Amino acid sequence: MKQMSKKVLAVALVAALGSSWALAQTAPQGQATPAADNTKMNNRDKGDPAQTPQTQSNAKADRELLASVRRTIVKDKSLSTSAHNVKILVEGGVVTLRGPVKSDEEKSKVESLAKSVTGVTSVDNKVDIKTN
Repeated sequence: MKQMSKKVLAVALVAALGSSWALAQTAPQGQATPAADNTKMNNRDKGDPAQTPQTQSNAKADRELLASVRRTIVKDKSLSTSAHNVKILVEGGVVTLRGPVKSDEEKSKVESLAKSVTGVTSVDNKVDIKTN
């Protein structure tokens, strides 16, 4: 019976500590956590429904070209993680780039790298410059 009481006490102590930790992780009372606002980006992308990762062409040539463009961009170690992770869409040799990068120079470099890949006929650079 004593052993059972020790187990119950241990579980209660862990639960109490967990609750205290969870309370400490919330924003101070009266200070709301700002909500993410992607309204501008969402509105921009609404007018171009054909250009989303969900509608990416599944043709073998497009998939292979997308992989080549991705490899070329990721191989450039001078680019930021954001630039390495831009969205790349390919359809019939036309590459569309989207997402945030750190600077105008990165935006240009990502476009230039995409254009350098054999099989790319044109690049639609819709990359955004991250302001924060």
